[in-house]
Amino acid sequence: MDMTGEERINAPRDAVWAALNDPDILKRCIPGCQVLEMTSPTELAATVKIKIGPVSATFNGEVTLSNINAPESYTISGEGKGGIAGFAKGGADVVLKEDGSETILQYAAKAQVGGKLAQLGARLVDSTSQKLAQQFFADFNAAVSEKAAI
Repeated sequence: MDMTGEERINAPRDAVWAALNDPDILKRCIPGCQVLEMTSPTELAATVKIKIGPVSATFNGEVTLSNINAPESYTISGEGKGGIAGFAKGGADVVLKEDGSETILQYAAKAQVGGKLAQLGARLVDSTSQKLAQQFFADFNAAVSEKAAI
């Protein structure tokens, strides 16, 4: 499944870049995120609880930052195992463009699920993934814009 989108954030690009690399901000914005800790400058450990249709699962996994071109772009990728529910893996290429005092965040994401989650049907998984991505970027936008306004 592929997703693309764009968010206009009312903050300078350096502030948006810093937030994209701040585990506390990311943890607050990732839907269902219970734990997000830096294990190295480019790796994080995560625990995320999500519900897709009738299946609720807690995923434990790792997130890696690569192709880092500060403060313009990076690739964030991750993989998590949810026990009996299956697995989820994916990633996103994130690009930040300056637009006056604002920043345009563009993303192109791919996700893949297996196990019980894959049996739910592509439409349900796709629509839930789109909703979770939109929620993350809306929450991220609000968190960064709010911090920049202080």
